[in-house]
Amino acid sequence: MARTLTERAHAAVEVVQENPIRFADHVFFVLGTVASGWLAFLLIHQLLTAGWRHLWAFVPFWVIVTYLLLPRLHRLLTRVYVPNYFIGRSRTREGLLGDPVNLGFRGTEEQIHTAMLRAGWHRADEINLESSRRMIVSTLLRRSYPDAPVSPLFLFGRRQMFTYQQEVEGNPAKRHHVRFWPCPAGWRLPGGKKADWLAAGTYDRSVGLSHFTLQVTHRIDADIDAERDHILDTLTEPGTGNDGIAVKHLLNFSTGYHHRNGGGDAIRTDGDLPIVDLRATAPPSARIIEEVAADDADSHQRRAIPLTVAFGMLMMVLRVATGVLGLAWLTQLTASQAGDLQVVTPLVEVGVPVETIMLAVRVSLMAYLLAYLVLTVLLYRRVNWARMATLTLGAVGVLTYAVLWISGAPEAALASQLVGTSVEILVLLALSSETARVFTHGQSQEGATA
Repeated sequence: MARTLTERAHAAVEVVQENPIRFADHVFFVLGTVASGWLAFLLIHQLLTAGWRHLWAFVPFWVIVTYLLLPRLHRLLTRVYVPNYFIGRSRTREGLLGDPVNLGFRGTEEQIHTAMLRAGWHRADEINLESSRRMIVSTLLRRSYPDAPVSPLFLFGRRQMFTYQQEVEGNPAKRHHVRFWPCPAGWRLPGGKKADWLAAGTYDRSVGLSHFTLQVTHRIDADIDAERDHILDTLTEPGTGNDGIAVKHLLNFSTGYHHRNGGGDAIRTDGDLPIVDLRATAPPSARIIEEVAADDADSHQRRAIPLTVAFGMLMMVLRVATGVLGLAWLTQLTASQAGDLQVVTPLVEVGVPVETIMLAVRVSLMAYLLAYLVLTVLLYRRVNWARMATLTLGAVGVLTYAVLWISGAPEAALASQLVGTSVEILVLLALSSETARVFTHGQSQEGATA
């Protein structure tokens, strides 16, 4: 039954009252998306109007569009047109359809770790600053990195719990890998079959650009059935110690199809879904128990600060540095130069001394930068109100720059604040993410949705 406009307004107010923090997150998310689009416009406008001497602006323009704007737009749009129920496909962080689910497992987490390690697989590192750096260096220099991190995909609204991989020829650009997700309690596959875990196995054949976001990413081989069969062959190979494994194939679990994943790579499958039963396998040896414990400890330590939050904190420190430069520019202005600023002129006309105005601006900027430093420390300590305060300060900074730009502030003033405003937009994008919200609420990172 259609509701009246008043009823819909009351329902919206109830949603805000029920979870105001979540509503504020959505507001900051949209603001960050709009601000990143505006910043991209400023950069490309500068490139087109200022000539070849500003060709450098193309690099930050590409970074902003590919890593900030397009992913946010995809995330907003996919909430409308991508089904939010199980269809045999994972989803990317942006909400695009990711790699197909092509394996199911029965058994415990310990049994999966044991079977995969016996079969010669390596547990992938979590994505953080250090592992990302190692991944880039090893890919460029073709150095071996058998535990290289894997990008997150989501199923049941959750990121994969862990990933296993096999590097090919010591080159991290080529690797077999398989992501694992636990099934919700009591959940059954379409048709009523039982599975404790679902997995998506694919083969990375090279590094390239995503067709949908233009980001640098791994490109997968289209024949995902061959990768599925490779995983099964390694698990059931005689001599691995995985005696007792039983595999049941759900033939035609889905219609065989050709499609593309979230990076734009072609995929094809016959639609069969093997269910690997590990419940009768032998218990792990002492060596495997130690290796699993070491992987768990390392994984927990690396997840202490997610990459998104670490990036946001780095941007906050950078914002303070750029703010100091802006403060230095304000300090060297003479009274006549300050009086010529259009944002100062109205106050001067009503009788406020220029010196008083500039002193107030400098003190306010110093307090603003000091607050940023304090909030960085509190954010590291997982204080959620500090995250919300940082988002508010960032929004104020971005809106202030927008007012200066619209009011026709001098080019020198805009140029001195452009870098700082760009950094604040990055802070908005990083700290309004689901990963940051989950981190400051002290929840498990596996629960972070796309």
